[in-house]
Amino acid sequence: MGPIVLKDQKGVVLIIAILMLLVLTLIGISSISSSFFETKITGNERFGTAAYYAAKGGVDVGINRLPDTTAYSGQIGDETYRSGNMASSSPQPLTDLGLMARGGFDKSWEFRRYQINATGSSFGAADEVEVQISYGPFGANTQYNN
Repeated sequence: MGPIVLKDQKGVVLIIAILMLLVLTLIGISSISSSFFETKITGNERFGTAAYYAAKGGVDVGINRLPDTTAYSGQIGDETYRSGNMASSSPQPLTDLGLMARGGFDKSWEFRRYQINATGSSFGAADEVEVQISYGPFGANTQYNN
């Protein structure tokens, strides 16, 4: 007996073409979905970065205000900043951590140490920056150390 030859093969090509189109459609939908999520992730990262820089700007404002430790807030473009950490909902005063010694200075010089927390926000994203700085030198027992 010889090889079996299918004489009616006209529908096979159509079925193969439909299956290939189905596979290509699924690949296309997957690519679109992936692109959509990547765009959202990139946008969230951008807002998070803007919130970080707003918080960093808030720290800079706090440093420029020293030795004043009162609470503050402000805006840089669309981003906002305020003194205090993310757990608090309103601006908090800076923390005066008291006197500290620094190498290379004798007892006639003093430094004050401060902690500055600043929170920045941008379109729902928030970030916090915390720094501790020494402020001085000042002559010991001067008005700056009170």
